[in-house]
Amino acid sequence: MRCSFFIYWRLIALSLISLLSRRNNGDINEIPFLTSTGAPYVEPSKVKKKSSKENKQAILAPSEQTSTVKRLFGFEKEDISSWHRLVCLLNRPTDPASLGIFRFLFGMLMALDITQERGLSHLDYKYLDGAPVCRFPLFNFLKPLPMDWMFFVYFVMFLGAVGIMLGCFYRLACLMFISTYWYVFFLDKTTWNNHSYLYGLIGFQLTLMDANRYWSLDGLRDPRKRNAHVPLWNYTMLRTQIFIVYFIAGVKKLDADWVEGYSMKYLAHHWLFDPFKLILPVELINLMVVHGGGLILDLTAGYLLFFDATRPVAAAFVSYFHCMNSQLFSIGMFSYTMLATSPLFCYPDWPRCFFGRFPEFLQPILPFISPPPIPSSSCVYPNPPSGFKHKFRAIFTILYITEQFFLPYSHFITQGYNNWTNGLYGYSWDMMVHSRSHQHVKITYTDGVTGDVGYLNPGVFTQSRRWKDHGDMLKQYATCLSENLPRFNISDPEIYFDIWVSINDRFQQRIFDPRVDIVKADWSPFQPNSWLMPLLVDLSPWRTKFEEIEGSLDNQTEVVFIADFPGLYLENYVSEDLGNTSVQVLVGQVNVEMVDEKKNYSLQPGEKMQIPAGAYHKVYTVSEGPSCYMYIYVNTTEAELQKNFTKLSELQEKVRNGTETEPLPPELQPLITGLDDQDSTGDNSVIDPVVRVFLKRQKRMQEVKKRREASLIERFQRFASKKYYSIRRGFLMTAIALRNLAVGLPSLEQLTREVAYANMKETETSQDEHLKDEVGHGEL
Repeated sequence: MRCSFFIYWRLIALSLISLLSRRNNGDINEIPFLTSTGAPYVEPSKVKKKSSKENKQAILAPSEQTSTVKRLFGFEKEDISSWHRLVCLLNRPTDPASLGIFRFLFGMLMALDITQERGLSHLDYKYLDGAPVCRFPLFNFLKPLPMDWMFFVYFVMFLGAVGIMLGCFYRLACLMFISTYWYVFFLDKTTWNNHSYLYGLIGFQLTLMDANRYWSLDGLRDPRKRNAHVPLWNYTMLRTQIFIVYFIAGVKKLDADWVEGYSMKYLAHHWLFDPFKLILPVELINLMVVHGGGLILDLTAGYLLFFDATRPVAAAFVSYFHCMNSQLFSIGMFSYTMLATSPLFCYPDWPRCFFGRFPEFLQPILPFISPPPIPSSSCVYPNPPSGFKHKFRAIFTILYITEQFFLPYSHFITQGYNNWTNGLYGYSWDMMVHSRSHQHVKITYTDGVTGDVGYLNPGVFTQSRRWKDHGDMLKQYATCLSENLPRFNISDPEIYFDIWVSINDRFQQRIFDPRVDIVKADWSPFQPNSWLMPLLVDLSPWRTKFEEIEGSLDNQTEVVFIADFPGLYLENYVSEDLGNTSVQVLVGQVNVEMVDEKKNYSLQPGEKMQIPAGAYHKVYTVSEGPSCYMYIYVNTTEAELQKNFTKLSELQEKVRNGTETEPLPPELQPLITGLDDQDSTGDNSVIDPVVRVFLKRQKRMQEVKKRREASLIERFQRFASKKYYSIRRGFLMTAIALRNLAVGLPSLEQLTREVAYANMKETETSQDEHLKDEVGHGEL
């Protein structure tokens, strides 16, 4: 870690210098301002339009043409030799074209994002107005507004995003967007992720920038804004932000788990990596392509996008990378937003060159390619010199960039949010570095008056699962439970959580101390969490042994690896479906107590014992150090079901090809005739239950196969239909809410009809969601 930290700060020094500028595109208006001793600024009207190459040769002195620093970074060393020169550099007049195109794309993508990942289409399900729901805001005083007002908040956010896209009342639109966006963002920590945080940052930056100077409605209303220069710091801030996203994500991937290929191990089996399987085994695809390729791309993408020679290759790789991510993960508009940022690293006038190649008759509806940009008061020219606002903006740019480099490593300040990983997931750019699986979650309450002990269903009063991994959310959840349980005659409750987690394929182990009453436990954002259990990193080398053990088992046998702390025990119940379950000790010493039999068994490393099904048992760790053991089990019910499925499939095939001559009994007749609606619901008691499950499963698999073999047109139609009905519901529910706010609630019957109309879906769209829930899961 020390080595990566050293490399990190060495590379940052180069990055800050590199991202200050870009080489000029040759236009006279793009020549860096070098104070009065440098090349003077010339009014566009006094210059005959020349080619980029002619301008550069005519204007630049021979020494400037051969300057390596300027050729690479776009400015001379003298431009950062003093504070005054640096202010002039950051406020240098720059073409607004690239910034204007990015503004349009970002606003459009955010308008789409609001209906989807922000949740407008299912807002009533998300906030459950009036229901006793536990919420997880960043600040406990933040509460959601009543449901109709929440729709109004989202409506304002949507109008802001559209205003940004069109450049219409731009500054007001930005304020509308970021004020509502950050309110919704802070309202629910469980939805935090890196790209949602990035959207808020970009929205904040655009609020301060002059991104409405090109291809905007504001430009049509105000000629002073139309096609006016923007200061260079507008580009510097955005480019640096995107560089940080890539680079720090790469630095975070220097983590040993990522380098060794444990973080995203499951991705190598995805169909997107099938071409690599022609030349590499899955193990090497996981190590070299998924993890190695992701590490190298994140570390280098920001640099490669900056330089002219490497930009085409970098743009191709990052485009392919983001297109893959759009298929691998459910990350909304993030992949497309990152694609929209790549052109920011090109010359600022690239839209003029690009749209200039289109036919003449299309020019009126495309971004304009001429005339050259006009002067703006936001930039520094030789006359007048830089003023206070230019110096203030330069200071803000430097402070903002410094803060963005510092914040991902600020976890030593907010120690209360640190768990096994540092900080709340969302602002550290540690994307996909950690994967978790939860084996066992138990919530126990004790009545503070009567002493009665009971258990709660994990996730009661909440729709989120994030609370299981974060101490701050667990504290909020316990507090919420203590406030809701008295309504069920449970007074002054004590709440205990026993949560077992595996991070990056390690042992399943406890993350929080199950002996601590979380309601009364202390928690501070600035103090370490005292009831957090340490991650047993010394046991990480066992992951290699896990692979060997799993490889030695047959397809029907499963294994779970457990590690526990001295003095604690695991209480477990073996389902009756698991008829062949055993526990075997790997490290340490354990005592196994059979609760019903009231017997104890001591196990040493290498020893194992059978665990009876349908009964509770407890595994006590009695060694001085942590114990490690594994459960090996077979789902005998499912195994028997699969055997019956195989027999039924063979019988069905014989009937179809005529080799089965004996008539089928009534309970097997559906193998020939199929199931009707009454049969599917189980109302017909004549049909064998196994046959019913077999035929329903067969029907679902046929539907899945049909969907997977569908043509591109059919897939697009399915996708478009799903998005249409989702967006349609969001807008209709918003219209209902705005009507309610304006004129009051209608009758219950009318409101019911309106909501039913908003919920209307195409039949195939509904089936998609049904299949999504069922396929890939166990049958029973």
